[in-house]
Order: sequence, then C-alpha cells, then structure tokens
Amino acid sequence: MSVPRRRRRLPDEVRAAAVRAVLCLSFTLVGVVVATLASYADSWLMTPALMAMGLGVFGTMWCLLEILISRQIAAQRLRAPGSAHPMTGGRAPEPLAARPLPRPGGPQRQPRVPTA
Repeated sequence: MSVPRRRRRLPDEVRAAAVRAVLCLSFTLVGVVVATLASYADSWLMTPALMAMGLGVFGTMWCLLEILISRQIAAQRLRAPGSAHPMTGGRAPEPLAARPLPRPGGPQRQPRVPTA
C-alpha cells in the first residue's frame, strides 16, 4: 500500500501573489455583474462599472504575471549555487575552496604539448 506524498507548501511570496490574484479576479467578476445589471436597468452605473471591469482585467493579468515571476524567483532561490543541481544526480558540486591553489614558489606544471 503506497502512501500519497504531501505537496510542498508554496513560498510565502507566491501564496501572497495568488491571494492578490484571487481578490482582483473577484473584483473583476463583481464589476461584470454590476455592469450587466446596470445595462439591463439602463442605469448610469454602467459606465463606472465598465471602467472598474477594465481596470480589474488589467489588474488580474498583472497579478498573474506576478505569480509567474515570484515562482521563478522562488525556484532560483532553491537552485542556489551551493545546492545540488538536478543534472548532477543529487551530488553537490565540489566547492572551490577544496581545490588547492598553485603556490608561487612551488613546482610548476609543464605545459602539455599536443600530439598529432
């Protein structure tokens, strides 16, 4: 019997962006309903409702872009230079400090001569 894996929690900035997107989408939907009802009633509220709906569509697209950008930033933070790269099979790269630096008075390596 297999145990279902738990999904990882989204980073805080991604969750905050998602909440803003949902709020902006709900604002837009309320503007659509008000504009529809105002057009049926032939009311003066139709013009402000249409303007609010247009701003809501722009804001919703802006929030969706913010979600994408914050997800990319969070993914880059997880793949920091000190962490394991997915293509290395889980091994972290050798740190630069582990390699000895050549000493000025030490033995010099002879340059390789290419063989044909």
